[in-house]
Amino acid sequence: MWITIIILLFHIIGLITSINAIMTARTSQYAIAWAVSLNTFPYIAVPAYWVLGRNRFKGYTAARHSTDVEVQEGLKDVFEELKPHIVPKSEMSLLANTVEKLTDIPRMNGNDVKLLVDGDATFDSIVAGIDAAKEYILFQFFIINDDGLGRRIKDHLIAKAEEGVKIYVLYDEVGSHNLSQAYQDDLRASGAEIHPFNTRKGSGNRFQLNFRNHRKIVIVDGKVAWVGGHNVGDEYLGLDPKFGHWRDTHVRLEGPVAAALQISFIEDWFWTTDNYKLNLNWKPTPSTTGNIPINMLPSSPADELETATLMFLHAINSAKDRLWITSPYFVPDDSIISALQLAGLRGVDVRILIPDKPDHLLVYLAAYTYFEEAGLTGVRFFRYLDGFLHQKVMLIDDTIATVGTANFDNRSFRLNFEITSIIIDSDFNSEIEKMLLNDFEHSREMTKNDWEDKSYFFKLGCRIARLTSPIQ
Repeated sequence: MWITIIILLFHIIGLITSINAIMTARTSQYAIAWAVSLNTFPYIAVPAYWVLGRNRFKGYTAARHSTDVEVQEGLKDVFEELKPHIVPKSEMSLLANTVEKLTDIPRMNGNDVKLLVDGDATFDSIVAGIDAAKEYILFQFFIINDDGLGRRIKDHLIAKAEEGVKIYVLYDEVGSHNLSQAYQDDLRASGAEIHPFNTRKGSGNRFQLNFRNHRKIVIVDGKVAWVGGHNVGDEYLGLDPKFGHWRDTHVRLEGPVAAALQISFIEDWFWTTDNYKLNLNWKPTPSTTGNIPINMLPSSPADELETATLMFLHAINSAKDRLWITSPYFVPDDSIISALQLAGLRGVDVRILIPDKPDHLLVYLAAYTYFEEAGLTGVRFFRYLDGFLHQKVMLIDDTIATVGTANFDNRSFRLNFEITSIIIDSDFNSEIEKMLLNDFEHSREMTKNDWEDKSYFFKLGCRIARLTSPIQ
């Protein structure tokens, strides 16, 4: 009797939940997959959906677009300060114009950019920036580990806090689940503020474990900033014997773009603490060594549009001669694959660089199926051999480069909070080209045999792995 009632309740809840999935899913494939499973296997699918299934983050948009008069007036003042450094629309490319419309964050000129290849260069630069801080440091990472590098960073932050510099630290509670309480207590004892982003805040997110704040941002005094693929941990210095050399890329940005980046940080801080009054420097300081225009693209599951997907689709479709993409996790949806196929058919030199050493097995297996599809139109795939590839970089023709935190997968495009810098400068792109050419020299190009010679069961495993791409 009771078993029958419980079974009936599960099926009713599964039906109601499937309606929610259909009404809120951002893709038809996603809606169909959940609707079928929720009605067929509700005992498993219902709890799985409420933990992993939804791809809209509730409440953040309301916080970001708060009706509080002071917030609105504060943002007006910010954009007034930025006006002299905003690139006129008449001087922007179609991609830059699109990014500005997607984010409401203006394209800023008066910047200089330094390419940082691998962990030592990145963290030496960040530590030097921390040591030079006069007023405040905004420090946000997906992963902060209490290890050699983590303690080095902590010591430098504490030293600045003791000098009176304001320190604000954000971390993702899932990515940094191993971060010790002692580490946080040491920072707080010095006067620094440190908080988890708290993706389960709000009644609509309470049971969600699928959202991540994947951003990696450091901002010093509103003048200098760092963005890229590294997290704070010894493995990012190549000290993990399992992975060896950790191939990653960051950029150091100096100029008004640092003030623009603060908009992303303050939104996350406001969500986390309900406080936006951090007394930040919103008066942009142009670089004395460069005048490079830069767009910043923050993207998240709270966006009304699929910001990251639309930007990358636009970028792929705009390529005329060259499109080089590097990503540790290459699990895109059908729209991205179609765009890559079209680029190949147009005669664009399309190269996809992914790791040869697996980090996540499902991602590693699923990538084989994309090689089979995209390779039919001339898209070339390369596997990096010299350690583990973790950089998120794209090079388009001779003018456009992106460096950021977003991978080429559903998680980064739809489930994560990400940040991407879009830099249109021929000299900087020459540096990116040189860096990637060196990466290709340490890679092997995949051939038809990489797929055709695999066993039936390996191919089946790859296909099954691809079915899990919405939550990878």
